[in-house]
Amino acid sequence: MQLFNRQVSPLGLTAFGFEIVLIFSSLLAAVYLNGDGGRDALWKIAVITALCQLCFYYNDLYDLTTVNSRRELIVRLLQASGAASIVLAILFVVAPNLVIGGSTFVSSIVMFVVAILAWRLIFLYLGRLHQLQERLLIIGTGPTARKVARQVLDQHDFAYRIVGFLDEDPAMIGRSVVNPRVIGTPADIARLIRDHQIDRIVVGLTDRRGKLPLDGLLDAKLAGVRVEDSETLYERLTGKILLDELKPSWLIFSDGFRARRITRFIKRVTDLGLSAAGLLVSAPIMALTTLAIRLDSDGPALYAQERVGENGRVFTLYKFRSMRTDAERGVPVWARDGDDRITRVGRFLRLTRLDELPQLWNVLRGDMSFVGPRPERPFFVEQLAAAIPYYKQRHAVKPGVTGWAQVKYRYGSSIDEAREKLRYDLYYIKHLSIFFDLTIIFDTVKVILFGKGAK
Repeated sequence: MQLFNRQVSPLGLTAFGFEIVLIFSSLLAAVYLNGDGGRDALWKIAVITALCQLCFYYNDLYDLTTVNSRRELIVRLLQASGAASIVLAILFVVAPNLVIGGSTFVSSIVMFVVAILAWRLIFLYLGRLHQLQERLLIIGTGPTARKVARQVLDQHDFAYRIVGFLDEDPAMIGRSVVNPRVIGTPADIARLIRDHQIDRIVVGLTDRRGKLPLDGLLDAKLAGVRVEDSETLYERLTGKILLDELKPSWLIFSDGFRARRITRFIKRVTDLGLSAAGLLVSAPIMALTTLAIRLDSDGPALYAQERVGENGRVFTLYKFRSMRTDAERGVPVWARDGDDRITRVGRFLRLTRLDELPQLWNVLRGDMSFVGPRPERPFFVEQLAAAIPYYKQRHAVKPGVTGWAQVKYRYGSSIDEAREKLRYDLYYIKHLSIFFDLTIIFDTVKVILFGKGAK
């Protein structure tokens, strides 16, 4: 399902919703058992519940593919609970009105940790029951079908189970494709739906001309079976666009890719307000950063570089310098892991994203937005556009200080990594909205706190 224009797992949403109730109930029970109840108890409990949920989210407890074992669950639950305790202890110092009794706080933590652990173990068990999983039949055995199948097998956020594949060649029946086997040909669709109680058919044919079993698919749809193409399933599973064998017609006729004028207007007004406020608030930090850079290495504190923006327009991007002044001589090169050109202060700036602060000026000028695909240098754009289909389509919107690809994928320093980030960029452009932007900014805080993707 979609929430704020991003794909959200129904299982993850179920876990999130149920745990709000568990945390709130545990706090409520602890407050009244310890005699701390009062007229203001409920709003205190609501604030503490929200902060606990935030710590849970930032520790990836709602990424069910990551948290798919008892050990991982226990480790992350304890980490999140410890983080929540620290955050709340600091909050109680800053805002004494939120304080609840020490014994109440400790007992409530113990209660909801035990309750959530028990609930999650039951949740993990139920999620693995075949009876509760949606049964998928994949038409095709080519590269696209295999890629989508591997994605289904690798993730646990959606309760899908692949029953098997269909192939035109009867000789393929019984052969393993990824893990499930070929169980029939397109002519067997009706029988397989009946025998295996198929819930969803995924069309993964690379070339559909003259090969699409139209009658079988139409009968299946009229019988209540969901029918969709592999690109749609992949997008729902991953939050990115499947570029492999993608046809221009899919981009043209697919839902999305139609940001309204009012959306762009609100986005620009928001950018203006936030960038102006950000420049004022961060002025002392930028002054200290400038001093640290000058003390650490020779050269200017600011670094100006040409980047490609909306509709291919080239603009000058500003950053705090994080590399030596002689970092590049001649042909531009990507930054890499352990890059020895990065200064000591520069490494910290990249880790905390403080090197991006001068881009608030780019946002204020209208060269960039707060959220959007990261702008690339003209030299690399030419290379990437020649090597990656649809690369120039990422310039349909303003580039951003942060973006969907930045919160979902690590720093890219190769053509393959640029291709992977493009999948996320196209998804963002397809689903662009103000609420989607807000969730990306929310996730950017998580990326900065944990140093994810920094380089």
